[in-house]
Amino acid sequence: MPSQVGQVTGAVSREPSGRRRPVAMATLAKPEQVPQRRAGARLLISGHPVPEVLLVVDPAEAPVTVEELRAAVDRVWELTHNNQFTELSRSLGALLSRIERAARTAPVDQRPQLWGQLSRTYQALSAAFVRQDEGDAAWIAADRSIRAAEESGQPLDVFAGVFRLAQAFVRLKHYDQADHAATTALHALQRYLRTSDAGPEALSVAGSLHLVLALTSARSGDRARARQELDHARKMARKLGEDRNDFNLEFGPTNVEIQTVSIAVDLGDAGEAIDVGTRIDASGLSAERQARLLLDLGRAYTQRRQLGEALSALLQAEELSPDLIHTHVTARATVQELLLVAGRSATPELRSLAERADARG
Repeated sequence: MPSQVGQVTGAVSREPSGRRRPVAMATLAKPEQVPQRRAGARLLISGHPVPEVLLVVDPAEAPVTVEELRAAVDRVWELTHNNQFTELSRSLGALLSRIERAARTAPVDQRPQLWGQLSRTYQALSAAFVRQDEGDAAWIAADRSIRAAEESGQPLDVFAGVFRLAQAFVRLKHYDQADHAATTALHALQRYLRTSDAGPEALSVAGSLHLVLALTSARSGDRARARQELDHARKMARKLGEDRNDFNLEFGPTNVEIQTVSIAVDLGDAGEAIDVGTRIDASGLSAERQARLLLDLGRAYTQRRQLGEALSALLQAEELSPDLIHTHVTARATVQELLLVAGRSATPELRSLAERADARG
């Protein structure tokens, strides 16, 4: 087995306040579970919950408190940060309708908080859909998160929802729409950043939007703008001075460098991606961020035809986040390319990985 790649160790997630919290590793999922998992998640976003919420009253349904729902949504985000999509679908099955109902029927003074929790829930669902290559479903979930955030009266939650919307457009390869959504939001947010009320949360959102613009520029082949947007995000991260998890964005200096690696690979700069990526210590971020860094290192090594290092990076990513490697379109494409390059020399480890990821071609 090739040696470990980089310094990506220790799966850790963060609470909304930015505090670190250890999480359990995901278990390996069999390839045949993937279609069922995706179908279950898509059903959550199919149709609309409002008709049942408004007209159907279940007398057996126990009343819930804001605190109970907030704890449940925190758990949803913990699963999302760890790409535990099967468990996420199960958790959301009962939770979504409860929050939808509570936001509309609770005492008036509690409704803004409940709308806020509903927005957070849809943002988590949108993020999960993006990682499973379900861009259309991610679009719907992001749009619902923005609507709920508007009802909550919290403007920054709206901007966080727009970030999820832009990510959905990227997944759909609608780069012009992603650019428009992120740019429009940034123009409005920059005016707010110049006021005395702007705090670190606003910097996190603005920096994340700059990262989306860097990604869309790279995917569109605009190398100069991609670098420019990365520089903007890096300046925001320096102002923060720490890795945070405002709005579950995990924005900060470390995440900017992780995105730098991803964008370098997209631009074909594999050497830069490896130079930057192997110096990153992502142990303070979620398992998803750590695994994404390893995936992008695997892509970079594959571009350089360093097959042993590529396989090592992908296996480490799978250990941290099996669902990412088994369901992400980029991960599966990378494994398929490794198989193609290796040909008859493909190792049993590589063939086994390809089978688990259903990437045998």
